[in-house]
Amino acid sequence: MLDLHLFQDLVAEARLAPSVHNIQPTRWRREGDAIFVLADETRSLPVADPSGHDVRLSHGAAIEGLSLALGLRGLRIGGIETAVDGMPGQGVVARITLAPGGEADPLAGAVASRASWRGAFRQRDPDLPSRLAHLDDVTDDLVIIGETDAVSEVADLADRAAFHFLCDDAHRRELLHWMRLSRADPRYGLDGLDAQALALGRIEAIAASLVLGPLFPALRRVGLAAPLTSERGKTASGAIALFHRPIGEDVLQTGRAFYRAWLAMERAGLAACPISVLADWPLSNAALVERFAVPSDRRLVNVFRMGSPPQQGPARHARLALHDLIVR
Repeated sequence: MLDLHLFQDLVAEARLAPSVHNIQPTRWRREGDAIFVLADETRSLPVADPSGHDVRLSHGAAIEGLSLALGLRGLRIGGIETAVDGMPGQGVVARITLAPGGEADPLAGAVASRASWRGAFRQRDPDLPSRLAHLDDVTDDLVIIGETDAVSEVADLADRAAFHFLCDDAHRRELLHWMRLSRADPRYGLDGLDAQALALGRIEAIAASLVLGPLFPALRRVGLAAPLTSERGKTASGAIALFHRPIGEDVLQTGRAFYRAWLAMERAGLAACPISVLADWPLSNAALVERFAVPSDRRLVNVFRMGSPPQQGPARHARLALHDLIVR
């Protein structure tokens, strides 16, 4: 059932799933007709994600990507054995068995075109309300916020949350480690957050490397760091979606649902980008849960800004090569 060529094709599509800071921590190994999902433990965010929650969520998104790829080939996930003490193999996240009988998922058609859009959204789009309404109809995991005043309120809160984390030197250094702000960076276009993905021109990228790097302490002292790192204009130009899931859910399952929610946005014709700091900062998380009535049995996992995409070419994905992702 699972020959080498099929396995490679499946991994090639599964790798298009999102991961935190695009660190791509998931690795794959084939054993007979089983697929092992592995963690590259050198790819982590010890400062921003000390518990490993976001990395595990990224593994879950990758598993959903595998599931979507299987369905296009008449296959499905027959079973998932998640890693427990005693499972052989260091870094094993899960063992997946395949089964026949899969069907193409409607969301699979959005995989190739989904990508983070970190710029501003197109204004005065008469179709935006209907797109938001459609998204609200197809998923129970999102609270959609489209009113201008409410979106502006979230945009202000997002800037506060982002600045809170940027003021932590270790957090800022870790973020810069995964930013590829120069095309001379050997990792540009392979992983992390490169200038094109961040919607930064050449001069803007140079400025970002200075503002977030050596100039940040001085700029903070004179009160310029916050306005220079603000993304309020971009966030307020669109709508907001609060992504929530059941309290106590395995984060692998949360990651699968996260990917599906993002694909649903893409399928609805919406460009999107996570604003993870809003969920990560306890103050902003609690404020959003209360202000927008997130159900009491659910937890706020992430927040998206989304809107009508500007005119742009095909989606671009900075991804590692297959030989870096497949473990033999």
